[in-house]
Amino acid sequence: MTDSTDVSLSRRHFLHGHFLDALKSEQVKQQGYQTIRAPWTKLADFFTQCTACSRCIDVCEMHILVKGGDGYPQVDFTSGRGECSFCKACVNVCEVEVFRSTNEEPWQHRVEIQPQCLTQQRIECRSCEDSCEQRAIRFKRQAGGIATPQLVLEACNGCGACLSICPNQAIKILHNE
Repeated sequence: MTDSTDVSLSRRHFLHGHFLDALKSEQVKQQGYQTIRAPWTKLADFFTQCTACSRCIDVCEMHILVKGGDGYPQVDFTSGRGECSFCKACVNVCEVEVFRSTNEEPWQHRVEIQPQCLTQQRIECRSCEDSCEQRAIRFKRQAGGIATPQLVLEACNGCGACLSICPNQAIKILHNE
């Protein structure tokens, strides 16, 4: 059915029927409608600085940077290897001032686990924990039950490793405004 939490649904997406879950792309299901730019992007100056040259897309070792509908590079965790390795190749190849210091946090977004998680159906699964190098997703054992996922949002770097690995697509990007 519909997900009333998608408050950032644009008029264009609404008119194309994207308020129906069946018509959403895999990228939108995981990342929402808000575009995610490369890590360390200065979002305030992005459109005035970025030349859409695609150099960052070409050097992305994980192949998650793609040319978006607006012609500018954006992150698509459903493509390539599905996660960012923070290799800084996109920052190093850029000839304009699009990026912040790599000493700062790469992104403001984090993840959230949806109710369709297999553990809610009493099925043991720890795929997300296994793929999370930051240990932002941990499982808490339950006496006589299935271990349940616990998020440590302070540890999450937003890399996306847990998104594509989830067999039930129960992990989504939580955009921090």
